[in-house]
Amino acid sequence: MAAALRPMPVEALAAWLEYTSAEYVRERMAEGDSAEYARERAEESNAQYFPDGLPAAGQLVFQVVTESAEADADADADAEVVGVLWIGPMSPRQPGEWWVFDIEIDRAHRGQGLGRETMLLAEREARAHGAVRLGLNVFGHNTVAQRLYASLGYETTAMNMAKPL
Repeated sequence: MAAALRPMPVEALAAWLEYTSAEYVRERMAEGDSAEYARERAEESNAQYFPDGLPAAGQLVFQVVTESAEADADADADAEVVGVLWIGPMSPRQPGEWWVFDIEIDRAHRGQGLGRETMLLAEREARAHGAVRLGLNVFGHNTVAQRLYASLGYETTAMNMAKPL
């Protein structure tokens, strides 16, 4: 089973954006942010990157789909959606600095190498759109993702630390 990227259909964007925003809030709260602050951050991000519910210029949202080795061009409709990838420039002022804003492989399909393949596809897409660097954030509790990114050559560029008092 191999991974491929397919632009997310417009009719799927609203549901995905609602889901990913809720996940972002949940992750931030798991790392210690208040619910109010986490929601504010999600709303700010959505306003910046998804004005009117659609991706801003340069933002790319894909469905991750599986394709068999014998798949042909007509098989795209039969490809199974197994995840999502959102990449794009962090800021229009630095068009070569790209970011993985969201990558998620559905739980039932994890552990099959699809996350690794998706990251390699993300690098290829970003490079094709002029990126010279690809960054990402990974929350401290997500050690599986941290190991994956390190194995792909991603290096820690910043680290936040906290201690409950």
